[in-house]
Amino acid sequence: MQDLFSKFMENAVRFEQDSRTIRVKYKLCVDKMDGIELHTVMEAMDVAGILDYSLAKAADLIIKHAITPAVSYGSPAMFAEDVNQGSEGISETVLKILPSQDCKIVDVDGDAIYARVIQVIKFIFKHICFENGSWIRSFGRLTWPRISDIIISKFLSKVVPEDASKLVDFQKIVKCTSEFEFSLKEMMFISASDGKDYRLSSFSENVEVHFAFRKKTEILGKARNSLLQCDFSLPQDYTSKGPLLKNDGMAINSSNQVDLIFSSERCVVSKAASQLMELVHQTLQDVCLSSARVALEFYHAVRDAILLYEAVIPVKLERQLDGINQVAILMYNDCLFLSQEILGLAFEYRTDFPDSIKEHAVFADMAPRFHLMAEEILQRQIRIVIFNLREAIDGADGFQNTHQMQQFESAKFSMDQAVFILEKVHIIWEPLLRPSTYKRSMCMVLESVFSRITKDILLLDDLAAEETLQLQRLIHMMLDNLSSLLKSLISAFDSNAKSEEDTSRPIDDLIPSLRKIRKLGELLDMPLKSITSAWESGELMSCGFTILELKDFIRAIFADSTLRKECIWRIENVSLY
Repeated sequence: MQDLFSKFMENAVRFEQDSRTIRVKYKLCVDKMDGIELHTVMEAMDVAGILDYSLAKAADLIIKHAITPAVSYGSPAMFAEDVNQGSEGISETVLKILPSQDCKIVDVDGDAIYARVIQVIKFIFKHICFENGSWIRSFGRLTWPRISDIIISKFLSKVVPEDASKLVDFQKIVKCTSEFEFSLKEMMFISASDGKDYRLSSFSENVEVHFAFRKKTEILGKARNSLLQCDFSLPQDYTSKGPLLKNDGMAINSSNQVDLIFSSERCVVSKAASQLMELVHQTLQDVCLSSARVALEFYHAVRDAILLYEAVIPVKLERQLDGINQVAILMYNDCLFLSQEILGLAFEYRTDFPDSIKEHAVFADMAPRFHLMAEEILQRQIRIVIFNLREAIDGADGFQNTHQMQQFESAKFSMDQAVFILEKVHIIWEPLLRPSTYKRSMCMVLESVFSRITKDILLLDDLAAEETLQLQRLIHMMLDNLSSLLKSLISAFDSNAKSEEDTSRPIDDLIPSLRKIRKLGELLDMPLKSITSAWESGELMSCGFTILELKDFIRAIFADSTLRKECIWRIENVSLY
């Protein structure tokens, strides 16, 4: 039965593509049953309780070919009705769908759009439902959820104000939307009592929320685009010898250099971070001027925008973080900058927030995660540098047999590689990092290098005279090649004199193995008695040598003799205070 009535309705309501016409026939013919009245079919379907099922295809057809064009914002369709009168009365009616005469129509007030929709629904009410309230209500239940979605997506959502000052003008849309739904209620197309049917009024009356949602989407879109487009590059002349280190604080690209709120120092951040915080500050200024509902959406937009950095940048830059480059350092600075900026937001804006969100607006909870991310990035970079340095030093094969030319050249190449890595790090780190962070990180790296080289040399167990001189030469060459790097650390100490760290300590105290490797260079051609005296005076212990290291070193350099035994005895029995 359902299939039969569906065939009747398909025969009754048709869309002709060529003429863009919806045609409703009143005399139907299906399966050799001819002359069946459409009104009779509607009555039968109603009695059988299958009206909704049988009207489904007709509803789809009308929504697709009439309602959707009627609501098209900017280029709407127009409609014309025609009735074909035969000798036995009306044989059919048609609804012609005509293109708009003016392609530039913009129905900002909504009156014309709603009038076209009403025209289509009146056509259904009169010519398909025969002005029967029960039947049009059934048709409404079937189509209104989709029609209202189309009106919201193609019209109402597109005219939500882009500026808070234009919210008042939107009241015209609210008024005509309410009148439109009242007309549908009078035709019984929508329910008079079911609040769910008043979706358009609900949307338009809550325009503040929709305005805020749109702005929130725009804010997050801007933040995401900024983060994705930033390539973390710096000007080519942005080097350790550039203006960044001048005492007056001027920089080549001052827009990349920022003050840290809770520090006396400055650092260089990426364009992504600086633009993100500009967007955050602009939005929070809007929060202070907005209504409670809009302010709440903006507040959440700010939090989400900040957290986008954590979601986007680490994934985008994952490969670069595995190498020694400026990207990792800029990202470290970004996270440090964001963590401090986040902590300052509440102090800067909370007093001007609407009262309803003052107690709920929290930013401090996000700061620790960025601070932690910063430290993880920096420590990862330090580990990568140290790993590369260890690989370079491994090529020296423990500095064995350096009196042989081939072994000496191999050891020298390894030392040169280590120096090259250190200079690369120096060039990248010094202009970008805060002086205190640069000092702390570089001292950590140098400590690992010097301690490793010192340890390898002290483990040698039999050294020829020529070998000691070559080892001494290698140490001196390395320290000479690192002189500019070591001077940069002294500059960092001076520029950071007001920091909480103790900058008055000599560089040797901050890199303990530096004093030790320098002294090792001296010991390699020092007489045995002088070595013994240096231990007895406490000088060697202050340089970090242990009694076991010194005894093994003496045995490796000096042949067994009464003097060597005496000196070792003196070393073992000296009292050091």
